[in-house]
Parts: sequence; structure tokens; C-alpha cells
Amino acid sequence: MTKSLEGKTALVTGGSRGIGAEIARELAGEGANVVITYRNSRDQADGVVAELAALGVKALAVQADQSVPHEASTAVEQAAEFLGGSIDVLVNSAGVAVMGTVDQVDLELLAGVQQMMATNVMGTIVTTHAATRYLPDGGRVILVGSIVAERIAAPGVAEYAASKAAIDQLARGWARDLGPRGITVNVVRPGAVDTDMNPAEGPFAAAQVAGTPLGRFGRTDDIAKAVIFLAGENASFITGALLTVDGGFSV
Repeated sequence: MTKSLEGKTALVTGGSRGIGAEIARELAGEGANVVITYRNSRDQADGVVAELAALGVKALAVQADQSVPHEASTAVEQAAEFLGGSIDVLVNSAGVAVMGTVDQVDLELLAGVQQMMATNVMGTIVTTHAATRYLPDGGRVILVGSIVAERIAAPGVAEYAASKAAIDQLARGWARDLGPRGITVNVVRPGAVDTDMNPAEGPFAAAQVAGTPLGRFGRTDDIAKAVIFLAGENASFITGALLTVDGGFSV
């Protein structure tokens, strides 16, 4: 059976673990050559690359701190060179979360918030800006957002939610910017997904499951499959959209 992304190329930021790693696996499974970026977890990144290569595609891991503009843009250049000068699919998955209520803010937490904004927002902007030189007409830009951009169900997540709300607005604006080239820009917004950032057995899991009509945490492949849909031909007339994948939590 023909693979939906056979011969395509993809860059996944934050692709060494969690949702990003699963997205990379799904892209490779559909035939795309894939570059992932990672910040610290070299062993995990190498492990993901080995998995991708075993699927018969070209794969590479590039170290880059998304909060540092030079590193983020250089990673795009390295990816494009490895992939033959073109990036058909860009997935901005790298992100961090800093939690705390506004009355708890101290200098240490503020530094973390600054780092989070630099990673989640500026890192996405820099990466996408750099990638526009390598995205062909008809390319795809997919941003991993969060349902907290729309619904804050617990205290202590306002700043993180703000960083993800920025992602939604960037996608809407970039859809206008890149539409004349046939490039689509969309957001996949996960709900509670079982990752090391939000484990299904964690202290806040029960409340999240209780508020989810489907009665379970999401899996990383639930999110990755949504990305694959947006990366494929069947989504060629979808742009500026916010695709919520949360088991109904936000209804």
C-alpha cells in the first residue's frame, strides 16, 4: 500500500520524547524522511533516530535549544541540508511548562516563565521564519498547541496558557501570510496526554479523566495521527484551523 508521505521531508522540533517523538515515528511510518531536534536528551534522540531508520527512512537528530534564536534557526538550516534542501512538513512540537499561581510568582519562577515564553513562542516564531526559505509551495506547518489556550480548568497555568494562546494566533496569522503559496498552517491542540510532563498516574490525573467524556487520558499516537492527517493531501484545504484532540474535555 502506498504511504501517504512517501518521499516527503519533515522537521519535528522537540522530537526526542513524548508527543514529538511519536509524531516523528508516525511521519516516518508514512514514508517521510525526518529530522528531529532535542535540547538535552541525546540518548533519547539517538534512540528515536534508530527507530525511524529501522522504518526505512533517512533520519537525523540535531541538538538545539529552541529558546536561543541562533540555535533554533541553525537547526532548520542543518535539517534542510540533510533533507536535500527542502522541508515539506514543519512540526513545531518543542515546548516547556512552568506552573504557579500569580500570587506565588518570585524571581525564580519569573525566570522560568521567561524561558517558557522564549521556547514556546519565540522558538516557534524563529523556527517557522527560518523554515519558510525551505518550505515548498503546498508545504505544511503544524503547531502543537494546547486546549488550555481556550479553557483553563485549574489554577496555576495562566502563563503556560498564554504561551499556547499565542500559538493559536500565530497559526491564524501565518495562514494568511503563507496561503498564497499554498502552504497550510494549523494547530493540533492536545488535552490530557500521557507523557512525562503530565503522566496518567500523576497527582492531577484523576480530575482530568473525570472531566473527559471519553473517560481516559490521550495517548501520544492520538495526537500524532492528527498531525499526519494535517500533513497529508486530504487536508489541503484546511488552514488556520485549531484541531482539538482532547477526548471532549473542552466541550
